[in-house]
Amino acid sequence: MLDVATLFAGPIIATLMADFGADVIKIEHPRGDSLRSLGWQKDGVSLWWTLLSRNKRCVTLNLNLPRGQRLLKELTRDADVLIENFRPGTMERWGLGYDELRVVNPRLVMVRTSGFGQTGPYKERPGYGTLAEAMSGFAHINGYPDGPPTLPPFALGDTVCALFGTFATMFALYHRDAKGANEGQVVDLSIYEPLFWILGPQTLVYDQLGIVQGRTGNRTPFGAPRNAYQARDGRWLGLSASSQSIAERVVRLVGREDLIGEPWFRDHTGRLAHADELDAIIGRWIGERDSEEVLQAFAQFEAAIAPIYSIADIVLDPQVQARETITTAEHPKLGKVRLQNVIPRLSKTPGRIRHLGPELGEHNHEIFVEELGYPEEELAKWKKEGAI
Repeated sequence: MLDVATLFAGPIIATLMADFGADVIKIEHPRGDSLRSLGWQKDGVSLWWTLLSRNKRCVTLNLNLPRGQRLLKELTRDADVLIENFRPGTMERWGLGYDELRVVNPRLVMVRTSGFGQTGPYKERPGYGTLAEAMSGFAHINGYPDGPPTLPPFALGDTVCALFGTFATMFALYHRDAKGANEGQVVDLSIYEPLFWILGPQTLVYDQLGIVQGRTGNRTPFGAPRNAYQARDGRWLGLSASSQSIAERVVRLVGREDLIGEPWFRDHTGRLAHADELDAIIGRWIGERDSEEVLQAFAQFEAAIAPIYSIADIVLDPQVQARETITTAEHPKLGKVRLQNVIPRLSKTPGRIRHLGPELGEHNHEIFVEELGYPEEELAKWKKEGAI
């Protein structure tokens, strides 16, 4: 698999595939991928790069130059998948579009991630996750009614896009191999569309009911009670009681079993209409107790509540530790580091972290000399030319 993409969506697809054994060759410009200098760093090491380039081999190629383009075609000859995220038309301008690459390898699956897809009037616009988070409708419904639309503080659009891209890549390989088609295809993946998809039935709601979903803070427009409540010791807890049985357990727990007999309590529509009343009752009960007492009481009643964690809390949680949701890996410069483990778990073919993000051009010799068969002096020549 060839990862020719930058920043988040495309590289995350390759990372997820690499976690489960794909041999991913990360191709970056000789000056270094932009992820190497983005965000948090320690001792000159990008922590984003350390995570998203794990399990990949890294080579440098300047695709603006004919030599770089020819070398990419050579690498494509034996590749199952090529992932790119350049602005639509860029690969074609370099002579590296799908029509050219499938001549080299008819079985190639080409995954093309971009802000708005390969077609449509917006296809040539710069595409970032923030734009997708804005235009998908996510920011419009995220936040409080009296506050502004709220963008997420992490790469939500890119990551959701990558999850869709990973299963789309596997579907394409399944079609090629298991279904016997013996041919590749193009996966056209915009960033805004997967995020739009996961927002639920708001299109149907607007089409059939004329309702434009708005911001509801920690509540949802389809179930109550559901909110964040603060315990006496200052700790915040997240509660969801959207199902009837859980809602009944919660009001019993807080001493208001009488509400179960109210006609409005019998379904989510009525409970939504009385959400303020329910929040006041539950919030008062929780606010009079420390968080551990609240958690124990909810566990006893089999009601649904959980502490709202920071990462400092997550690393100490016994469930996280028991399942090894966070694991430890060795970095050549940073030593032992903690990071999220391979997810999900497969019983027969589990993934693993073989190594963390490599150095710039770390595998140039291995791939160009040992695998493609070029002499050592060629690499020095290419480096001088700026091709690698």
